[in-house]
Amino acid sequence: MLATFDIGTMMSQENQIKNIPISSLVPYHDHKFQLYSGERLEDMVESVKKNGILIPIIVQPCGENYEILSGHNRTNAAKLAGLETVPAVIKERLSDDEAEMYMIETNLRQRGFDDLKISEQAAVLAMRHSKMFSVEKSRAINEELERLDGNEPSKSKLDITGEEYGMKKDSVARLLRVDKLIPELKPWIDSKQLAVRAAVELSYIPEEGQKLLYSIIKSPANGMLIKMDIRKAKQLREVYKNCEKLSKSKMTELLIGDYKAKKSEMKSLKLPSEFYLKYFDEDTEPEKVLMIIEKALENYFSPPMLEE
Repeated sequence: MLATFDIGTMMSQENQIKNIPISSLVPYHDHKFQLYSGERLEDMVESVKKNGILIPIIVQPCGENYEILSGHNRTNAAKLAGLETVPAVIKERLSDDEAEMYMIETNLRQRGFDDLKISEQAAVLAMRHSKMFSVEKSRAINEELERLDGNEPSKSKLDITGEEYGMKKDSVARLLRVDKLIPELKPWIDSKQLAVRAAVELSYIPEEGQKLLYSIIKSPANGMLIKMDIRKAKQLREVYKNCEKLSKSKMTELLIGDYKAKKSEMKSLKLPSEFYLKYFDEDTEPEKVLMIIEKALENYFSPPMLEE
C-alpha cells in the first residue's frame, strides 16, 4: 500500500533560503537529464557571473551533503563562474517519489517536453504512467515552483495524457517501452543510430540479453558496429520469447547470419599473425574481430560523399 501524500506537510515546510557550499552538493542519484553544454551553458555562465543565481535551487539532506533535486545546470554554471556557494531551499521530509517529482517537474518547466531527448521523454512518460504518480503532487510542486520564480501560482498545464505533449497513444506506448531499455542502449536512440521501433522490440528482451547484445555490437568509440534494424530486433525478441537464454555465439550468428551465408560461397582467407596483431590484441574475441573487419570494408567500399 502506497504512503499517503500530504500536501499540507510538504507545502508547510519553510522555504527558507540558505547559501550552501557547492562542494557540499551532489547530483540527484538518478538524474535522467543531460546537462547543458555549448552555447547554452556559456550563456548561463555569463548570466551567473553578472547576476548570480536568481532562483534558488532545491535540495534535500544526503548524509553530510545535500542532494540536488532542482538546479543541476545552475549549480554547474555557478561552479564554472567561480562561485563557492549557491542559494538553496532545503526539503527535509520528502519521500522518494516526491523527490523524484521535483527533479522531473523542474526539468519539464525549464526545457519543455519537445526539447527533451527521446530517452528523456521516455523516462518522463514512464514516471507519469506509474502508480507512484499523482496529479495532486504535480500541481502542488508546480505551484511552489511558480512562487520561487516570483509568479502567482497558475493552473498546472501538466496532465497524465499523451495529448498534453501532442502525441498519439501509440507514440506514448512506444516511449514507455523505450524506457525499459538498459542505460547503455539509450544513447543510440538519441543519436538516431537505433530506430525507436527497433528499440521497442529490443525492450522485450530480458536485461541480461540486452547487455549481451550491447557487448557484441558496441564499437571501441561506443557506436554500433552493425546496424540493428527492426527485422533483426524482431528476430531477437522472438528467440528470447521461445527460449530462456541465448548464448553469445548464437546471438552473434543471428546478427551476422546474412554475412556468413555469403561468405561460405567464397574461399576462406587466413590473416597473417603480423597483420592481425597490428590491429587487434591477442585476447580479442573472433566474433568482434569479424564485425570490425566487416565495418571497415563497408566504409572502404562505400561511394564517396559529394561535396555540396
